[in-house]
Amino acid sequence: MGRARPGAGGAAGAAAVAAVAGPLLLLLARAPPAAAGDGRRSDVRLVSEQFSQSPQKLSFYSWYGSARLFHFRVPPDAVLLRWLLQVSRAGGPTCSHAEVTVYFRYGAPPVINPLGTDFPANTSVQSPFFIKMLQSNASVNVSHPAPGDWFVAAHLPPSSQKIEVKGFVPPSCVYTFHPDMLVVRAVEVSILEPDVPLPQTLRSHPSYLKIFIPEYTQELRLELQGCVTNGSLGCPVRLTVGSATLPRNFQKVLTCVSLTWSCRLLLPSPPWERWLQVTAKSLAGPHVLVAFRAVATLTACRPWTMNLQHLLQSSPNCSCNASAALLPPGAGSWVPGRSRGAGGGPFCLTSYPVIREDTDVLSVRFWPADRVSVLVRSGTPSVMRLYLHTGADSGGSLGISLQANQTAVTNSTRVAICMNAASPFLSFNASLNCTTAFFQGVRLSLSAASRKADLVVPYPETDNWYLSLQLVCPESPEECEQASVLVETALYLVPCLNDCGPYGQCLLLRRHSYLYAGCSCKAGWRGWSCTDNSTAQTVAQQRVATLLLTLSNLVFLAPIAVSVHRALLVEASVYAYTMFFSTFYHACDQPGEAVLCILSYDTLQFCDFLGSGVSIWVTILCMARLKAAQKHVLFLLGTLIFAMSLQLDRRGAWNTLGPCLFAFVVMVTMWVYRCRHRRHCYPTSWQRWAFYLLPGISMAAVAVAIYTSMMTSDNYYYTHSIWHMLLAGSAAFLLPPREEHTKPWACSQKLTCHYQICRNHREELYTVT
Repeated sequence: MGRARPGAGGAAGAAAVAAVAGPLLLLLARAPPAAAGDGRRSDVRLVSEQFSQSPQKLSFYSWYGSARLFHFRVPPDAVLLRWLLQVSRAGGPTCSHAEVTVYFRYGAPPVINPLGTDFPANTSVQSPFFIKMLQSNASVNVSHPAPGDWFVAAHLPPSSQKIEVKGFVPPSCVYTFHPDMLVVRAVEVSILEPDVPLPQTLRSHPSYLKIFIPEYTQELRLELQGCVTNGSLGCPVRLTVGSATLPRNFQKVLTCVSLTWSCRLLLPSPPWERWLQVTAKSLAGPHVLVAFRAVATLTACRPWTMNLQHLLQSSPNCSCNASAALLPPGAGSWVPGRSRGAGGGPFCLTSYPVIREDTDVLSVRFWPADRVSVLVRSGTPSVMRLYLHTGADSGGSLGISLQANQTAVTNSTRVAICMNAASPFLSFNASLNCTTAFFQGVRLSLSAASRKADLVVPYPETDNWYLSLQLVCPESPEECEQASVLVETALYLVPCLNDCGPYGQCLLLRRHSYLYAGCSCKAGWRGWSCTDNSTAQTVAQQRVATLLLTLSNLVFLAPIAVSVHRALLVEASVYAYTMFFSTFYHACDQPGEAVLCILSYDTLQFCDFLGSGVSIWVTILCMARLKAAQKHVLFLLGTLIFAMSLQLDRRGAWNTLGPCLFAFVVMVTMWVYRCRHRRHCYPTSWQRWAFYLLPGISMAAVAVAIYTSMMTSDNYYYTHSIWHMLLAGSAAFLLPPREEHTKPWACSQKLTCHYQICRNHREELYTVT
């Protein structure tokens, strides 16, 4: 059974999650799907729909790409959302249940931190909601879910540091995660129009309402009027306003239990341009009739828009005071349908149009339409809207950089800043908590001591985001009346913050048609943007590691020299090829300071793997002492087979081990044939066995043991360097001696046509005449 827990670094227990969730229903059980919404089964106004996605194989967590992401879309008017989670395992009876961590979030992929690393400075991160599945089935219920994008991510526990060779270790257990989404939605929803009473009658089933919140709505007031219970005064009704989201839930609940005839709820800054769900449920019992009238009143905000016409009225070199003359003098409100003209009342915000420029995948730039600083005053907040509602922007990182004019901010003034989704924060004069009706914003400030503020929001929710700025004077409010501040803005969306820095690589990940980005870190650096240096290597350690991995390949000079000395030029060429590409591949494979790439990384890696396999291939075939034609044919054929197998799977051990075993069979066959033909053990000399073959075989066996079972991420630089030296040393010992008729360092070779390219000593004898 799964058990609910708060996110890493968040609350202290499941009770804290329940306190935040409010009316959010979180049930983890192994009940069948039919259990979802049994209390609503008899309500004909509800229909159920089920959505499924293909299962994915889980991985042990090392970075965000290790987590498997699932993207669902909840339809409107949903009253219940249930995820049915299933984990299946394969690999034999020895496989046990593994702990699977499953995360849930609305609007964007969950920001997770299983390794407990540090996030970059000025990063706004909400603790994710997650469960740990200890058995194969679990379920999660969410009442009144928000319509739109929902994301589920799952992974196994953090991975070990051991580097395993694919195909060379026993098959491990395979865990597959499969989520299904069951949605119960209402098909009969009453529309609540502003200032129009809507009669409602409640018995055993709740009543579902919704109201559209237009843009520039400053406040929403919901009121129940004329409440009657079985003909007498009373209002035992519970109103649930808004939709549930994870990891946080800001639904508002209004419980009317008094005998008064009205009950009301005030919501400042409700979400703009969307339908707001309202659910009314009777608290009087299933057989008690409750009647009331629901009334919604919208208080709209009158915006002053700094459009192009206003900007053209002032010269490009205008001062702050001249620009301030264009702004409205005060703040206020007006009711929809009244005083919509230009002179209908004071303004409550100054809207700065924002230009959105898409530059690349998950790369967007925002700036004000006039491409100048934003003017901030004390009377009304200056608001900028960032369009992140396309559904393709939540997979990156939203960055904000604000800087105030050095001479504008005094010691007694400061610029209060709020970053909110769905609707802007407008109540700077009453509070600075940046809380709207259903969203807790991020608070920033600019002052004389700190004239620059930065903010990073990883994986921002799919919505319109609003940046609100206002000048406040907590000590002397009179100083703010005529003051104004120019604030320079830099607003952008990038796949990865700072491109993951010098010790990371920004990778684009894909789940069906959804793209998101993550950082893969190197050199011991960790964290969301590879900024956590708690386990990082120093620059000196990086250089030592690079020198070990590159200079250890110089041991291949030994088999190259032995090959040339014994007239094995093809073998010497292969060893030289391996030494060259292994050296520069490991020089390119290093992060940060000590890195050098003469070709693309993929090309260098392919050439390194190819050279290593062919080196083993030619060494074993050379020991078989085949005829020249047969040996060269097998050399070429083996090289082509290696190239093909590495193209299929570069990490597969059997792609290299298979051809090498075939070469070993050829060598053993030739040795047995010579033993039977000569009636003597081959090789015949005990010195050959004692001083060459046994040391070479021992070095090769140790090299294979290190490569397959001893390498970890921490000791890779040392163990892999030893692998280089043992591989080259074993080749130098195992190469067969030169032919009897071949002199040392000679270049002669017999060709298939029996011509000789060496000197004929008989022709050089002096002739006596």
